[in-house]
Amino acid sequence: LRNEVIDFVAQAKCFVPHFHIPLQSGSDRLLKNMKRRYLTGLYTERVARIRQVMPDACIGVDVIVGFPGESDDDFLETYQYLASLDVSYLHVFTYSERENTEAASMSAVVPMHVRRKRSKMLRGLSVKLRHAFYQKHLGSTRTVLFEDENKQGWMFGFTENYIKVKHPWNPDWVNTLKIMKLTELDEDGLAMASYIKEA
Repeated sequence: LRNEVIDFVAQAKCFVPHFHIPLQSGSDRLLKNMKRRYLTGLYTERVARIRQVMPDACIGVDVIVGFPGESDDDFLETYQYLASLDVSYLHVFTYSERENTEAASMSAVVPMHVRRKRSKMLRGLSVKLRHAFYQKHLGSTRTVLFEDENKQGWMFGFTENYIKVKHPWNPDWVNTLKIMKLTELDEDGLAMASYIKEA
């Protein structure tokens, strides 16, 4: 992801401010072992650039736990790095061996119970990051696209920056855009919103 692409997305009217960027690990040692073409320094710069030109953007991160050779220190480094990064949520993958890949033949296999524990920790961090991102936008006015799911009298939609909104079911609102004010978070961490006007 180059700065030119970030700037183009920021200036264009046909993109929504939502980035989902693979990181895989917050340990530079592991990134090198994975043969990634970047280290955490570059990743940090790109996140900062997005925040500079699109302060309200949602930034999701792909991360893998349990890659061969991932030590406790490597995982702690990843956890602390992600906790310090101004991102909105994590998409956590637990490493699984695949035949005929270089990684499958690596030694220092991480036990499955350790992988699961690390995955659970990062998923917990993701909940905190998402909650903080949603909380930051309470009181703001956003365009919401509502979907057709009716779950016990509630419908759901997403803002342009990927905040999930919950509202009492209204069949006339399915697949429509509404201008809504984000008012509070419910017990599940979803944004409640009040109607302002048609989009």
